Amino acid sequence: MIDVHTHVLWGLDDGAKTRDDSLAMLRMAADSGTTGMVASPHANLQFKYDAALVADRIADLTAATGGVPKLYRGCDFHLSLDNIQDALRAPFKYTINQGPYLLVEFADIFIPPTTDEVFRQFLDCGIIPVLTHPERNPILQDHLARVAHWVEMGCLAQVTAQSLTDRFGKAAQRAAWQLLRDNLVHVIASDAHDTVHRPPRLDSARDMLTREFGPQSAALLLVRNPEALVAAMPAFLPEAQHRRPEKRWYEFWR
Repeated sequence: MIDVHTHVLWGLDDGAKTRDDSLAMLRMAADSGTTGMVASPHANLQFKYDAALVADRIADLTAATGGVPKLYRGCDFHLSLDNIQDALRAPFKYTINQGPYLLVEFADIFIPPTTDEVFRQFLDCGIIPVLTHPERNPILQDHLARVAHWVEMGCLAQVTAQSLTDRFGKAAQRAAWQLLRDNLVHVIASDAHDTVHRPPRLDSARDMLTREFGPQSAALLLVRNPEALVAAMPAFLPEAQHRRPEKRWYEFWR
């Protein structure tokens, strides 16, 4: 599996605090089946994004771990005016592995009315927004049609693995599964910040998705589409997601 949204680089935001924390997160990810991770520190009013420092810390951790799991550069990008202008000037500064895909996070209390226009500008210059954890956004939880609209525009949607449980509350859990059943999710990621409360694990999500929708859908959301994001290739939605029918009584005898 490849985890396209993590805060594994130490000292850059509210994720890993120390280098040892980063190494512990990488070990946990590798032990639970993750072979690649996008290191995506925040770029917002609180945390400044330093692409050179991100690259240096990835190189340091890669040397320490032998590249297991493999690390890619990315950013958890907030739609501030300065960020937007900078991304339009340098389209691949913030994107995943310097390809077309950009992780975009909305504030919990406000979604700019200009969002559609910003996304159109991004798409016109070759940046494909990937909406991070819309199921956890209090505004979008009751307006999932907005997510559908952005996906129709050409954006992608990423749901957090722990949202499939009630880790972020029942509303986030309901929204996550509704987005999956509405066929609006391209990728599942951990959004890991540590090894305890928000760990870099995707194995439980894989098991839940396999039970609910089958192994092919789970592989698309956790393997094939994440691979496409880091390789700058197209990502696809699964077939329409519906709960697999329960067996009728006589089918248990087959």
